[in-house]
Amino acid sequence: MKRSIHLDEKLEGSSPFTAAVEANGFVFISGQIASVKGTRTVLTDNITKEAEQIMANIGEILAASGLTFDDLVKCTIYLTNLQYYTAVSNVYIACFKGDAPARETVGVKELPRGANVEISAIAMKR
Repeated sequence: MKRSIHLDEKLEGSSPFTAAVEANGFVFISGQIASVKGTRTVLTDNITKEAEQIMANIGEILAASGLTFDDLVKCTIYLTNLQYYTAVSNVYIACFKGDAPARETVGVKELPRGANVEISAIAMKR
């Protein structure tokens, strides 16, 4: 069985977006940028604040699914500049009590809405 997870109503004129999909005990979280809920604002001026907003967005999706960061099993981080690696990693690792999930970091040319970082994730229900 498949269930879509939506956090808030769609902003007029925005693209179709499903925050996550739950299927067969897994929650597949769509790539998150540092969008501020309920606005068209995307934080891009400070890489640490950008990463913090992304992890807060992921945390909200996890909570809506009855999960926490410790239920994540795989993450993919996309960076427009690999010099952001350490700053993003510091924010990322602070979200976990135990071992962090498997992950990879990929350098990309460009991300939606001028974002510097995007993170997608997979969580598992226990």
